[in-house]
Amino acid sequence: MTTSSTAVTVIARLRAAPGQEAAVRRQALSLVAPTLAEPGCLSYRPYEDPLEPGSWIVVEGWTDRAAFDAHLRSPHLAAAMAAGPELLSGPPQETVLVRAD
Repeated sequence: MTTSSTAVTVIARLRAAPGQEAAVRRQALSLVAPTLAEPGCLSYRPYEDPLEPGSWIVVEGWTDRAAFDAHLRSPHLAAAMAAGPELLSGPPQETVLVRAD
């Protein structure tokens, strides 16, 4: 059972729309510094699949679900999400994980 004090790892998958690969790269990298500055952020790292350019995985670590939920309401993420329909081939897919120990 997940409680608000349980650390979470989030894996977000996104794919650039054709021709938007460079814009998605810029956007993904622009989110790193403001996200790392958020309370409760333990890590935030975007990865691009070298075998599938334009396909990204973002791995995030948060002290708890409340910190991650606050991130979802942050101005920088809201701006990125607003640009998503233009830049991405579909909505980001997100998996929220908690440690099993």
